[in-house]
Formats: sequence, C-alpha cells, structure tokens
Amino acid sequence: MRIVFFGSPATALPSLAKLLKGGHGVELVVCQPDKPFGRGKKLKPCLVKSFALDRGLSSYEPERIRKDPAALEKIRAVGPDIIVVVAYGQIIPASIIDLPKHKSINVHFSLLPKYRGASPVQWAILNGEEKTGVTIFRLNEKMDEGDILTSEAVPILPRENTLNLETRLSHIGAELLHRTLACLDRIRPIGQDHTLATYAPKLKKEDGQIDWNQDAEIVDRKVRAMTAWPSAYTFLHGRRLIIQEGQPSFEKADQDSPSRITSIEKYGILVCCRDRSLYLIQTLQPENKKSMGGYSFSLGGNVKTGDKLG
Repeated sequence: MRIVFFGSPATALPSLAKLLKGGHGVELVVCQPDKPFGRGKKLKPCLVKSFALDRGLSSYEPERIRKDPAALEKIRAVGPDIIVVVAYGQIIPASIIDLPKHKSINVHFSLLPKYRGASPVQWAILNGEEKTGVTIFRLNEKMDEGDILTSEAVPILPRENTLNLETRLSHIGAELLHRTLACLDRIRPIGQDHTLATYAPKLKKEDGQIDWNQDAEIVDRKVRAMTAWPSAYTFLHGRRLIIQEGQPSFEKADQDSPSRITSIEKYGILVCCRDRSLYLIQTLQPENKKSMGGYSFSLGGNVKTGDKLG
C-alpha cells in the first residue's frame, strides 16, 4: 500500500518501522514541528522526523494542520491508499482524513471507547485499571469516536509505569497494525458504544504534584503514571523533588500524620500517607541535580525523620 504516516513521538516509531519492513510504501511522513531543546533552545526534530530523515523518507511538519492548505496538497500529490496515524498530536481535518481510497486509521493505546484522548496510558494507571490494550479505528474529526476495526487487550503489570507500558503497547500496536492492513478489505467495522466512553485529557505539569493525604497505593499509581512525563513531584524545605521510583509499604505508621517522614532506611525514605499507610521513596531527583537513591539523598540533603513533604 501507498501510505502517508502521521506520528511524532517514540511510541509511533514501531508502527512506522513495521510498515517499512512489511513492504508498504511510506510516501510521506507528517509530524510535529521542530521544538526548542536544552539550555541553548536549539531546534530539535521529533523522533519520527529523525527516523524518517535517516531512511530517506519525505517529511512535512505543519504548525497547525487544520490551517495549512499546503498539507492537503502534499498528501493529494502522493496519492495514498490509506493514512495511518499514531500519536500525531493534532486534530486532522476531514479533507485529509477522507482523501485516500481506504480513508484514515488510528492506532490508539486503550480499549475504546474507554480512555479517549491524549493520555490514555497515564489515566489507565492512575485509575488502577488491571488491563488496557490497543484499538485500531477509522478516524473522523471527533476525538477517538470512529468505528473500530481491530483491538487487542493486555494486562497492566503490577509495577509497570507509563514509560514501560507505552513502549510495550507501541510494539503490540505495530503488530496489530500489520495484521489489520493485511485483511483490511475483509474487516467489518464496529461502531463504538458512546455511552461507555471515558476520557483521558492531556496532563499538565502541575498534575504531577503528590497529595500525601491520599492512600499510599494512590500515591504509587501517580508516581508510575507520571513516569517519565510530567513526573511526580513533592517539596522538601521549599525545594522540588521528583519521585522516580517507589512502592507502598506493607507496614503502617505509628500515627496518622500524612506527608511526615517516618523513617530513613538503607532501602529508602518512608513517608506517611492517608490512614497511616506508608510509601517508600526509592529513587528521586532533587532540583537541579542528578537522580539518586532515597538513602543517598538523605545523607547530604539535610533530611531527617519528622520532616514533612509537600
């Protein structure tokens, strides 16, 4: 098939690579514009664009595709059989969606109609779901509401964070995409039950702040869900700490004092949460410093039992 591929981050790469390996002709790659990076704010391409350039694929990066008539003309000139979208990051207009013979399909990392939106993996972990999956559906201008072509469910592993789970789903999605395209003409699309829809809105940096008045299990979900972006964080002595790894403890605090450091051990820092539950901070990153173990941080970070976080 002649394909135009829409995608930007690392999670889109396995699908793009699988299309090329499967013998499809990826005639154009559409992705997000280069963005400032680092202290020097030098423009840096997204990972999909870098991948495309390394393999000699044509790319186009519209600022806002809904207001860019050149995008439609470039795609029309290619004459694709289908458009494949994986984590592109913009709403695509109907004039582009409906252009190819087989229209456009999207690889989405949830079991639709659950978790429509920009952050389905994070919200699945935040809400304590035991399973999620990948859905391939017909794209339309509404948010993740198109008819379903194929899907595959997978369990969420007990200690899995967003980075791990998204990586796993991206490879499962690539394989599912390959199988879907192979039998596209024989698939009967199934409409979504919109009454069962749930939503996964885009996360903001401030969503990562930990509330120690919640149960340790909920704190743990937040840390895992916010890894690697936007990161779960708290404050100690007015300085921001990113919590990178931890887990609920089987022990209970002697008294109900949420946010209080109850003990500092070689294996980490224990913090009291709701109902005397305890959360163990194993790895953290102090403001403007490198990642380190909780105990190592306590040795040089002016940390003592009884200090309060947040």
